[in-house]
Amino acid sequence: MVKSTVLDNGVRIITETMPEVRSVSLGIWVNAGSRHDPPESLGIAHFTEHMMFKGTSKRSASQIAREIDALGGLLNAQTSKEYTVYYVKVLDEHLDKAGDILFDLFLQSSMDPDELEKEKKVVLQEIRMTEDTPDDHITDLFAETFFHNSSLGTSILGTSDTVAAFKKEHVADFIDQFYSPSDIVVSAVGNVEHSRLVDLIAHRFD
Repeated sequence: MVKSTVLDNGVRIITETMPEVRSVSLGIWVNAGSRHDPPESLGIAHFTEHMMFKGTSKRSASQIAREIDALGGLLNAQTSKEYTVYYVKVLDEHLDKAGDILFDLFLQSSMDPDELEKEKKVVLQEIRMTEDTPDDHITDLFAETFFHNSSLGTSILGTSDTVAAFKKEHVADFIDQFYSPSDIVVSAVGNVEHSRLVDLIAHRFD
């Protein structure tokens, strides 16, 4: 059964309960993708996704990874043209802990300048790898041609020049502009009770 709740600030919570399974997939979906990148900051949506995993006021990046591994879970994210999603998959008994980790990195990311410089190198390498992979590169070329003079035609990764110029304020400005409560959906599928998830989320996303 699918249930939904809308918090007072506009954050939407959607669940589908599947009592026959022992796992839960929990995700935070944001209505912000590469089509929302400013022309001078191509790739900032994708780069913002990367920076969310670089530590919070409570956890370092390595602590985040260790805690998820200890649960036997999977924590990851994805940026598309239209949206960005941050998600975790765990056994149902670990939902509270996994949710705490996911919500912490999403809401309390520290955006450390030193980590930002390191991550720029990672994304620049990702751009080079894509350009060296024909089936990936041709997809970008097709979008560029089909969506000519449109933000949908730009690469999700951005360009080497725009990524190299990113600073902390670029990430902060993008979050301020596009990560608004009304553009956020928190969803879960699996052996999860809707009311329990709302209780986990409400006080964090108020």
